[in-house]
Amino acid sequence: MFTILYETSFQASHQLKYSGGEPEPLHEHDWKVCAAITSERLNRDELVMDFDGLKALLNSILQEFRDRRLETLGCFQQRNASAESVAQVLYEQLAPRLPNTVRLDYVEVMEAPGCRARYFVNA
Repeated sequence: MFTILYETSFQASHQLKYSGGEPEPLHEHDWKVCAAITSERLNRDELVMDFDGLKALLNSILQEFRDRRLETLGCFQQRNASAESVAQVLYEQLAPRLPNTVRLDYVEVMEAPGCRARYFVNA
């Protein structure tokens, strides 16, 4: 089994609304994103997949997120834009765009140093 990891970042703001109705102050993060891709075997080029291809796929998804208030995006209109939710949305958008020879293991999001959330699907 082989796994590659690609890390990138984007800046965006969010404002969580707690169940008691009180919102937190609007604030910005330099969000860090890590995607882990796995394959049982390497391709003809001895790669899981090309890093540049993975970078292009993830960055095309993140274009919608960059320099935005996350709650203004359709995917967060009915839910909190928490690190957990951001990781899940990115996973769900990235997984179907990958070649069928690889599997997306997880997407991890760090909103602040030491504060990470990981989303994966049990197979």
